[in-house]
Amino acid sequence: MDTSTLITAFVTLFVIIEPISIAPLFATMTRGMAPARRRSIGLRACVVAAGILTAFGLLGQQLLTFVGISIPAFRISGGLLLFLTALDMLFERRTPRREGQVGQDDHDPSVFPLAMPLLAGPGAMTTMILLVGQVKGWLAVLELHLAMVAVIGCAYALFQVAGPLDRLLGKTGNAVINRLLGMLLAALSVQFVIDGVKASGLIFG
Repeated sequence: MDTSTLITAFVTLFVIIEPISIAPLFATMTRGMAPARRRSIGLRACVVAAGILTAFGLLGQQLLTFVGISIPAFRISGGLLLFLTALDMLFERRTPRREGQVGQDDHDPSVFPLAMPLLAGPGAMTTMILLVGQVKGWLAVLELHLAMVAVIGCAYALFQVAGPLDRLLGKTGNAVINRLLGMLLAALSVQFVIDGVKASGLIFG
């Protein structure tokens, strides 16, 4: 896998997983806990999320083949799904839904809702399948999964500074970052659709 493709994979996953916006939720769900317990919960959530995304990256394409869905069709539908996610980010419809997922009894939120659906949500699962479908060879697939692990690692690092980061950015800072990431995701999702249409043979070039 060339460097530009690897960077694109990292950026795509970073944008769709959006660890910057999950960090404040982690701070809220673990508020009042001992530092060691917060680290344990953050680590467990990241390991579970990485496992889920690895499974979808390695087996997702085979599942599509089994049910008779072509990769170009999945790229197009996945691109449309990511575009809707981008719209949610641009118009701030995503944050209220995520905040609504924080329950009353959050003594151990590592698997739900942190690992899934916040870190390994439908968008991230779709993205892993789409990205793996664009590369050839086990080495490229391995590099892609390493990029995913790097994004999850960024999420874990942000979990460690979630409280101070939330206070530093404030509502305005979080809103600005959310919109910038939304614009980038919109452009990437359109590229997914274009690639899917090209691969289907409907257009050439």
